[in-house]
Amino acid sequence: MKAIHHLAVTTSLLSSMALMMSSTVAAEQENVVTVTAEYRETKTTDAAFSVSVLADDVIKDAGEQHLEELLNLIPNINWAGGTSRPRYFQIRGVGERSQYEGAPNPSVGIVIDDIDFSGIGMVATLFDTQQIEVLRGPQSSRYGANALAGLINIKTNDPQKDTQLSTQLLLAEDNNWSTAMSLTGALNEEQSVTGLFSVQQFEADGYRHNSFFNLDDTNKRDEFTSRGKIHWQIADNLQLAATTLLIDLDNGYDSWAIDNSLTTLSDKPGKDSQRSIASSARLTLDTPAFQFVSISTFADSDIEHRFDGDWGNDDSWGVNGPYDFTSDTARNRSTWSQEFRLLSNQDTALSQNNIDWLVGLYMLDLEEDNDIVELFNGFVYRDLSSAYNATNSAVFGELTQHLSSKTDLTLGLRFEQRDAEYTDSSSLKFSPTDNMLGGNVTLRHYLDSGIMTWASVSRGYKAGGFNLSLSVPEAFREYDPEFLINYEVGLKGRFLEQKLLLSASLFYMDRKDMQISTSSQLDPTDPLTFIFLVDNAASGYNKGLEADLQYQWSDDWKIDASVGMLSTKVESLEGGDQTLVGRDQAHAPAYNFSLATEYRNQQGWFGRLSINGKDDFYYSNSHQQKSTSYQLINIKLGYESEQWSAYLWGKNISNEKYFVRGFFFANEPPNWEDKLYTNQGNPRQFGITARFIF
Repeated sequence: MKAIHHLAVTTSLLSSMALMMSSTVAAEQENVVTVTAEYRETKTTDAAFSVSVLADDVIKDAGEQHLEELLNLIPNINWAGGTSRPRYFQIRGVGERSQYEGAPNPSVGIVIDDIDFSGIGMVATLFDTQQIEVLRGPQSSRYGANALAGLINIKTNDPQKDTQLSTQLLLAEDNNWSTAMSLTGALNEEQSVTGLFSVQQFEADGYRHNSFFNLDDTNKRDEFTSRGKIHWQIADNLQLAATTLLIDLDNGYDSWAIDNSLTTLSDKPGKDSQRSIASSARLTLDTPAFQFVSISTFADSDIEHRFDGDWGNDDSWGVNGPYDFTSDTARNRSTWSQEFRLLSNQDTALSQNNIDWLVGLYMLDLEEDNDIVELFNGFVYRDLSSAYNATNSAVFGELTQHLSSKTDLTLGLRFEQRDAEYTDSSSLKFSPTDNMLGGNVTLRHYLDSGIMTWASVSRGYKAGGFNLSLSVPEAFREYDPEFLINYEVGLKGRFLEQKLLLSASLFYMDRKDMQISTSSQLDPTDPLTFIFLVDNAASGYNKGLEADLQYQWSDDWKIDASVGMLSTKVESLEGGDQTLVGRDQAHAPAYNFSLATEYRNQQGWFGRLSINGKDDFYYSNSHQQKSTSYQLINIKLGYESEQWSAYLWGKNISNEKYFVRGFFFANEPPNWEDKLYTNQGNPRQFGITARFIF
């Protein structure tokens, strides 16, 4: 009843908003950006769910190198800064925060050119990217178990028929530089085959000074991206789009300091690398009756995460030594997937009766090997090798009944089975099978003014898993799937004589069997007994508001803004730390916002000033420590022409001190007192970027 009440109230609020503004609405503007993550590409103003789309111009204007730089533009998304680049995301407060052990089981999916990189999304570099789509709320009916909270879908540029060579050069503080090149054009005289090849090298020191080695690059960024794409129009109704990529991030990892500063003492600086080779092939056949789509993908990723766990050296520990701890995890993940879709076209019998339909099959095979070696004072404290294999099989379908020219009702369902096997060198064995059902019911209606409104109920799911530490009690060794019911209403449209584009939604997420991640130090005097534990004997809710708007208030001036409001609670917990009950969930700030004003005139001059901010949030479910709220100011000035452009930019120009991750535990002898350790975000930085087109 509580959820129904929230749904009724939010429907009334959004309807009132639409009616108040509808008198100023004009016809829909052409060339609206589409959402490619849907079964059918859909205009953003027609997509009946909460989604933010960052198009090519926004990516170039607000970002330089990595998805990390753009996340603050998106409502109700957060990320955990425990890696050199974001791997672990939270949407609407739901998602992982730390490196997992055992089963890869992300709540937020990340897909790049149809290839699933969920849980290993460090490869989301920005060069030659066409658009980034963030779908909020459970997407399980479309993407299965990896999209309980939402999905990040990244589409890179497609090949073009006209030959074009693009280059880019970046120079900035922190010994930051980048060179990049992209070449596209037709590969045969008939122009039925087009190709694209892009390559980029990026390097930076990483904003840390290691006083032990007197080095500034122990936290370095060394990132190589290459991509090849071919589009082949085999026949008038048959086309093939193929992508191959190699992305190699060979980054250092020396981010943590005993005094929470940017000066580290590590005598064994770490590494955070990911080398991914992947490919995808999408075959599309159009007939008068149906469209057939086949999507095949393969990916192989080698990942290493190594760090100095004591964050010190013999001299820094002095009489409190010897104390030396290192951890090294080497991970290899190999996946292949196959999806078949059959979608109705206009001439099918059902379409003639105002019903659109689709059916499909999905198969995913994932193999992952992990080798974990931890050393304490030169001796092997832990040496664990594990092998994990999972096969996901899913069948899905969707029906849309057009009730009238302005109203339609969509029903989507997906049944998924995951069969997994896990073994490791400590003789642990698991072979769980999870059967999961997700779906959505969505009512979409266009007002007389042209504004689109929607109301939906969707069910998401996430597979279960297991806790590996031998110290975990047997009763908590395995945990079950989590399910989530999402109630949502929203509106989208253009107002104020087409000058304002607005998308807004309100949601209430009812979480059942919620998987709660906590940590504990079993022996207060021994940091090596620090363990992570996942249990799902809990329920809770996540509710809030999301809005994106663009206002073109003159030919030269534009305003972009977004806001996310979020309220989260753990309502019940069987066992464990009862202080979590009634408390906000971790990494779920009560608000985040972005506001940017942009100037671009016909003479080529460009300027952008932006501010984005975030409320404080709990770092973990295991303690009561919180981050601080912060606001970051960025600026960019430049000149643009058809052949070249150049920009001077500054990030965090007020040099705001903020934090992206925190741990609370005992790590300092001899007293071993619990203390908050934080990882700072990047300080102020200025740089230049130049682009050339031939």
